[in-house]
Amino acid sequence: MKQLLNFIPLIVFFIFLTIYDIFVGVQALMVSATISFLIILVMYKKIDKVELISYLMIMIFGGITLYTQNQDIIKWKVTIINFLFAAALSISQFGFKKNLIQKMLGKEIHLDIAIWNKLNLIWIAFFTACGSFSLVATYYASSDFFWIFKVFILPIASLVMSLISGIYIYRHMNKMADNG
Repeated sequence: MKQLLNFIPLIVFFIFLTIYDIFVGVQALMVSATISFLIILVMYKKIDKVELISYLMIMIFGGITLYTQNQDIIKWKVTIINFLFAAALSISQFGFKKNLIQKMLGKEIHLDIAIWNKLNLIWIAFFTACGSFSLVATYYASSDFFWIFKVFILPIASLVMSLISGIYIYRHMNKMADNG
């Protein structure tokens, strides 16, 4: 349910972008993101850090986009979020010797630290690739392609990456169960 509530503002944005223009789409995104944010807060009584960061980025980049009337500003949100996630995973693993993926999932799933570190590296590469593709799409692709990329391709890529991660974890959980 939470994933759906986080995805609805993208669909609302895309609909208003298609019917009207980028600036009406950004307004619709900001309103629908606020509604989704509040629904999640009421239903779950808390907001995850990732959801809070994403919401704040929508409001900041959306507000600047509307104020400056420069559509490239909102496009930067996608790029920055992906690079921030890659940086957070990298800094936590290499700078602080903490694995954020393990911290998020490790309560329910028990794996060897080497497996967690490989999974973390895979996600670092994924977020770096998404940020890089977003950066290229911002400046070298048409706006129509960029929004299709943002609203459909990136979420599908994230879903596929999550499925691959799940398979990877499951495969290694079985090995640990066989060894333990």
